[in-house]
Amino acid sequence: MELLNFILALLPIIWLGFALIALKIPAFKAAFGSLIIAGLLAVFFWKLSLLNTVTAGAEGFLMALWPIILVILAAVFTYRLSLHTGAMDIIKQMITSVCADKRVLVLLIAWCFGGFMEGMAGFGTAIAIPASMLVSLGFEPIFSCLVCLIANGTPTPFGSIGIPTVTLANLVGLENTDLSFMTTMQLSLFMLACPFLIVMVTGKGVKALKGMVPITLLSGVSFVLPQLLVAKFIGAELAVVIGSVCSLLVTIVLGRKMKPDPQYELKLEQKKTIDLKKALRAWSPFIFIFIFLLLTSKLVTPINSFLSQFSTTAVIYTGEKAGKLTFAWINTPGIWIFLSAIIGGLMQGAHVKDFGIVFKETIMQMKETMITMICVLGCAKIMGYSGMIGSIASFAIAAAGSFYPIFAPWIGALGTFVTGSGTNSGVLFGGVQLKAAETMQVNSYWMVALNSLGVAAGKMISPQSLAIALAAVNAKGQDSKLMSKIMPYALVFLICMSILAFVGTKLIG
Repeated sequence: MELLNFILALLPIIWLGFALIALKIPAFKAAFGSLIIAGLLAVFFWKLSLLNTVTAGAEGFLMALWPIILVILAAVFTYRLSLHTGAMDIIKQMITSVCADKRVLVLLIAWCFGGFMEGMAGFGTAIAIPASMLVSLGFEPIFSCLVCLIANGTPTPFGSIGIPTVTLANLVGLENTDLSFMTTMQLSLFMLACPFLIVMVTGKGVKALKGMVPITLLSGVSFVLPQLLVAKFIGAELAVVIGSVCSLLVTIVLGRKMKPDPQYELKLEQKKTIDLKKALRAWSPFIFIFIFLLLTSKLVTPINSFLSQFSTTAVIYTGEKAGKLTFAWINTPGIWIFLSAIIGGLMQGAHVKDFGIVFKETIMQMKETMITMICVLGCAKIMGYSGMIGSIASFAIAAAGSFYPIFAPWIGALGTFVTGSGTNSGVLFGGVQLKAAETMQVNSYWMVALNSLGVAAGKMISPQSLAIALAAVNAKGQDSKLMSKIMPYALVFLICMSILAFVGTKLIG
């Protein structure tokens, strides 16, 4: 009976993977199918009443709409507005003017700026934009995709103003800052390894590290340490944003002092000098985001406490053990990001008409993603309240026993591989990881964070990530070639993650 429950409970997830990979059905349609399957199973097999099933789904829908979709729209709107005003061109020029050494440029664009774009917008922008920048500088398309995929994995759990980790924390009822810190701790070694891998790929071997070890190491350390501090004291929202900015500044300072190796020197055309006023104007939306989110965080208690009162708490699910949803109407990242984009856009010369055009473009770009998020979160809530997540967890834990932590990162990677989203992976499997922690009586934060650890590897090889990268560099149709190049890195990461997961569970448990 347990085996049957396990198989049936997996059907919404199996359908999602089969529909995306085998049938090539768009994600929003596949996710809607999963929602329907979960609803039917909940009513007819798990005997959840129709009203409870509907309200469980409704809780997921509302959680998706506010604050998740709000943040997604705000982040992508900010990026598109920067493109519209030309500010992004200035940002690109500033980065590429640092040093003519290919290894430094790839570090700056793929690792530092890519990390910043992941922290700000996510949803493929952190792969597409850096990859297209590298190609515009003369790098090969497949190479550009490869280094950006390697760089994009570890920041993913904190992408789009921390949405994957915030959503996961809310879903399983864990504290944002503690989960963010634990996730960053687990990712630290991999984050330090990524810049070295990027440099070696650029120079086609270990020999490329000659003269680059100090800048490569500090590029990683200056990312990890600030991220740890922000995760611990502020939370997931700004962890990668601040980490990437610190890494960018450190790498720029060191890169300016470095004399390019003739073997790796890239001939760059001279462009007009950018004065401080132009630079500040170009970066203004992102500066305001940083300031607003910092001032309204728990670090500034008086402001945070005052704004927190403008919220509504509601119980949506009509069954037993219903969770509470809190809607923060002012102090939520999406509001501050939109406000920052508008102020920054006005400083850059945007008019009301421009805001309307960009917002419409953003809605059109993200409409399928929004539907996907609504369906996946609705599906996850139905699976959770009906007992389907419990059935999956019970069987997996019983089958794997004390070795379950070895497979925990692979589960997180699977969720991201199938859906292309770290958020969706957490929504699908966060409950399984929490149930495993409770059953094994180990640290819940450690076990749930292992899902996000696996996300970093799954993101590298997700068909969605590959498609976004190849489309950005105009190399569509070369998915298999790119997959063959990125797969070894993802597999090595997953094997190392499994070792870390098993050893860490023994120590922390």
